[in-house]
Amino acid sequence: MLRDGEPVATATVLSHPEQLTRLRRACPPAARTAVLAGDPCFDRLLAALPHRDDFRRALDVAPGQRLIVVNSTWGPRSLFGDSDDILPWLLDSLTRELPVDGYRRCAVLHPNIWHGHGPGQVRAWLRNAEYAGLTVVPPLGPWRQVLAAADAVIGDHGSVTYYAAAIGTPVLLGAFPAQDLDPASPVAELGRTAPRLRPYEPLLPQLDKLLAGHRPDRYAQLTALASSAPGASAGLLRRTFYDLMDLSEPSPPAYLPHLLAPAYGAEPTALPPVTPLRAPLQVLTHLRDRRPTAPPEITVTRYADVGPGPFAHSDRSATAPLSEPPSAPAPADQAALQVASHTAIHEDAPDSTRLPLADLVLHHSQPEPAAWTRDAMRRHRHCAMAACVTAPDTCLVRVPDGSLVTLTAAPGPDGRRDRCDPAVYASALYAWYERGRPLEDLLDGLTVVTGDAAHHLRVTLTPPG
Repeated sequence: MLRDGEPVATATVLSHPEQLTRLRRACPPAARTAVLAGDPCFDRLLAALPHRDDFRRALDVAPGQRLIVVNSTWGPRSLFGDSDDILPWLLDSLTRELPVDGYRRCAVLHPNIWHGHGPGQVRAWLRNAEYAGLTVVPPLGPWRQVLAAADAVIGDHGSVTYYAAAIGTPVLLGAFPAQDLDPASPVAELGRTAPRLRPYEPLLPQLDKLLAGHRPDRYAQLTALASSAPGASAGLLRRTFYDLMDLSEPSPPAYLPHLLAPAYGAEPTALPPVTPLRAPLQVLTHLRDRRPTAPPEITVTRYADVGPGPFAHSDRSATAPLSEPPSAPAPADQAALQVASHTAIHEDAPDSTRLPLADLVLHHSQPEPAAWTRDAMRRHRHCAMAACVTAPDTCLVRVPDGSLVTLTAAPGPDGRRDRCDPAVYASALYAWYERGRPLEDLLDGLTVVTGDAAHHLRVTLTPPG
């Protein structure tokens, strides 16, 4: 911070007096240039929190789903670094243990990771996880909105993880090199208070415990240390800039632009479009017998199975036990519950050798969906059904006798369209048909349950002809 004994900077902007205390101790000459001006990034996050539901809808997080964000700063001892090499296990566990319809997953990586390794290499490392539903936020993408929308963050000693704790989000530390930090810093305090990820142990119970035991004010001390002037940094910074230029400050109030809902599109900073799950899916279905006054109810739980990933060469990932999907529950009314499983695979799955294992073949947005289902049944004679998602809330399914079944979800309780992946509806229909139940019995409706959400379907049957 010094050159020839004098400060390099004319003004050194700090967000809190505790930083000034440490600066005076570490470099007294530089402390003369200190300006307390809050934290504009933290201010924008605070202003965004009331819009959390808007961000979750834009990220396609459905009611009842949990959004898990994996965050890494850069450096060899970061979560994305190679000193402990737990990332292969973590990506595998996020894919295999977390039901795809109960959880959404996002990755926020420091721009230096992208620039240091190159986008192609980073994408190669994450490709299998993306096939299984991981959304990777671009280097300059809407990471603040993702953070505001998150239910939990698995991170390290980077600022994004600290911000997550400061806004009251549950945090699980996957890496934390205390030796790289000032012990008196707030980030070091986060490392002393936040729970640690236990690598190579089942991940889902750790997340359940984290969420069940979290209090929004758990990190109140860290919130207070994030900024000494919450909501005021825009004015403080502008005043500093105009003083440095020896100019009069404009009269209109200074402000920071509001964070907009994350956009999908071709812009480099936009999120990649939500793409169909292209990993093979192992599907558990629980069918309850019809109750006299209610339509049949089928619970569908899907797990991605991506097979060996790009880290398979790692000694630790090769020897670590893989997490298996949990077995079906055993409720008290087991007699009324029929449990079965099947395999659903997208026709465009990267590994086409898995397609002969499919009981249900999937596709999305075909121009002639009925024709595609007919052709798919011919191409994949081993499968029992072919299903094409034709709209965000609709799926068309061809069954073995040639009948076409259209499954359309009613709007949710909030009046918005159902945000479940319509391919789930096809798995529910498969469970019903494979048990020998008549399709005509669904014409009064079908309820499909994923996680904590119930989806009420309208069923239309077109006989073969």
